[in-house]
Amino acid sequence: MPTKFAGMALAALTALATTSGIAGAQTYGFVTLQPGSLNHTTASSIAKVLKERAGMNVLVQPTAGDTVIVPMVGRGEAEIGISNIMEAQDGSERFKDLRLLTAVHALRTPFFVRKDTTMRTTADLKGKRVAWGYSAMRNLDKVSQAMLATAGLTEKDIKPVLVPNVVRGADDFVSGAVDAFFFAFGAPKVREVDATVNGIRAIDTDEKGMPAARKILPWGYLTKAAPGPIFIGVEKPMNIYSFDNVLFTHAKTPDATVYKILETLEKHHGELVAVQPVLREFTPAFGYKKYGAPYHPGALKFFADRKLQPRALD
Repeated sequence: MPTKFAGMALAALTALATTSGIAGAQTYGFVTLQPGSLNHTTASSIAKVLKERAGMNVLVQPTAGDTVIVPMVGRGEAEIGISNIMEAQDGSERFKDLRLLTAVHALRTPFFVRKDTTMRTTADLKGKRVAWGYSAMRNLDKVSQAMLATAGLTEKDIKPVLVPNVVRGADDFVSGAVDAFFFAFGAPKVREVDATVNGIRAIDTDEKGMPAARKILPWGYLTKAAPGPIFIGVEKPMNIYSFDNVLFTHAKTPDATVYKILETLEKHHGELVAVQPVLREFTPAFGYKKYGAPYHPGALKFFADRKLQPRALD
């Protein structure tokens, strides 16, 4: 009996020690969008590199949208968040402890239509059913308005179909509930939709309409896209409405932790791209831009050590 109880006691102590070790390890919450979105893939790529190369236990946490992501980081309930610069900018005004880490890549976000339609430009969306509203991703409503403005259109010129997020908008497109949906190139969902409906087409943006678009959303700019593996639905070189995707954290995140995150992403850039190709354009120089939201001190030290100055938006 004494031997039996001794064995049980030893097993209990071993379990306690193991549990304590797990509990003692720092876990970093990384909040992002739902699986199928570009941001979920980007977050998964970053988390993988931070785990394998920096020894950081990063846990990817999908949410319904940016209206959840920003408050979670702003209140310190998660250490890292990823969203578009508009959400981060607005969030920094509502949550005084929200801090930028870096821009990671541009979000190239056209409207998509079925390939067998005659629609090719934003102007062709007049009178069509378009995914709209984005109650869980509020700034995307402004993006949609800005994109329509490039063709002299407003919400009154289309038939809005309200959706909470981009994933739902894509699903409604597949079901036939909308004629056009909005999504970022590089997202698995875009490839899925393309295969499901037997081909989609990206809508071109008229450069002459950008002054009108900037009156609605100052953070948007145009990038070029040409036919290729990432640019599904692009039939010829065209202009794509774009804006930056950024990482952010809480002011109380240690400077050394922030520096370690950025340094690791810089050193193992190739491994990021292997999982998420859109991260190809991420560099420290790309990541440091002039926004209204404040950067974390750890990020400022990282950029200063590389003798970088913040760049103006394109």
